[in-house]
Amino acid sequence: MKTFECVCGNRVHFENSRCIACGRPLGFLPDCRVVSALEPSPPDGWRTLHPAAEDKLYTMCHNYEHENVCNWMVPAADANQYCASCRLNRIIPNLGDPKNRTHWYHIETAKRRLLYTLLELGLPIVGKSADGDDGLAFQFLADTAKDTEFFDSVSSRDSVRTGHLKGTITINIAEANPSEREKIREKMNELYRTLLGHFRHEIGHYYWNLLVRPTQWLEPARQIFGDERNDYDTALANYYANGAPADWQRDFISAYASAHPWEDWAETWAHYMHMVDTLETAHDFGFFIDGREVLPPRLSANQGSQWAQSDVVCIIDFDSLLNNWIDLTIAMNALNRSMGLPDAYPFALSGTAINKLRFVHRLIYDSVPPA
Repeated sequence: MKTFECVCGNRVHFENSRCIACGRPLGFLPDCRVVSALEPSPPDGWRTLHPAAEDKLYTMCHNYEHENVCNWMVPAADANQYCASCRLNRIIPNLGDPKNRTHWYHIETAKRRLLYTLLELGLPIVGKSADGDDGLAFQFLADTAKDTEFFDSVSSRDSVRTGHLKGTITINIAEANPSEREKIREKMNELYRTLLGHFRHEIGHYYWNLLVRPTQWLEPARQIFGDERNDYDTALANYYANGAPADWQRDFISAYASAHPWEDWAETWAHYMHMVDTLETAHDFGFFIDGREVLPPRLSANQGSQWAQSDVVCIIDFDSLLNNWIDLTIAMNALNRSMGLPDAYPFALSGTAINKLRFVHRLIYDSVPPA
């Protein structure tokens, strides 16, 4: 995730809605992928002050102006009152319960970070309003029964299962409560559990159906992840009853990835999203590890990199991306330990897991060539 600059010169962040230095309102422009300072443009619009979109006119997303859970803008020519992120919502939490607004805010923050990475990678994002069969939608629901599990296919019929079905991603809003999420992480003996991680995992299922299942990538995917036609419900029931194989780290990126080829794919996809976003952040802040610059996944010629070609954006090769990632995560973990915190990156990548990540990298950049 990059940082941005207000017109006053102050560094601003992706989630900011106001510059703390000059007080100007800020908005994210999804068509330009920048956070811009804004000035009013009567009667009810906003003019951008960012060089990438200077003098363009926008309106605030309804959920920005009225609900304070968004900071994205809508081009003035677009009649939709919702931004490109919020219009993907099919169901939002019941706002009659005051704590749900806080949960919704955290859910929307994670969702927008997900969408930013997808936009940066050039992946297709089409809502169900435009494509009822293959489009994307989100619904954020709460359990109707207390003290039930919500994370697997063998849970109570009264509980909400975080998951994906035919392009619709469901998030149980309990995942937005850090204490509840930590209790589940400990109960499941997981190394890592975050709201953003859920979004990245479930969008992996969506892109399996969009980029793998109907394409020439299906058979190569089966060779590396396994045959997804194996009965899913039986596999999940077995996983929750017996856990992962003792040697799961030899072949999988996480214990849950061992449950079924679909989960192996989604866990690997999510892990790749973690890598590219974190590397972009480290590069934006000018990180050097052992004298070597941390490079982002996408490079342009004006960055002076050996991977740049002419004046176009190009893609860093996977081995270089991986080496950067290993260097960065060693440093991240050392910094966390210095603060008495758990490792930021509690994973060990086997050769098999690395090859699965390499597959995701190849698929993304072969399916979506750089602009």
